[in-house]
Amino acid sequence: MFSPMTDVVPSFFAMLNQGPLTLTIFLHTVIILPMFWIYKQEKKRLQDEQQ
Repeated sequence: MFSPMTDVVPSFFAMLNQGPLTLTIFLHTVIILPMFWIYKQEKKRLQDEQQ
């Protein structure tokens, strides 16, 4: 999954670009998992308001 880094300046985005799955896993962790958390939080808040 990882190939040797050949960049002059190794950066975070260069590391993400190493394999096809790395960016996908990163984006799911950063964007999609918090969406589930926010959804559950808002759903609970709406139910509390109704009662």
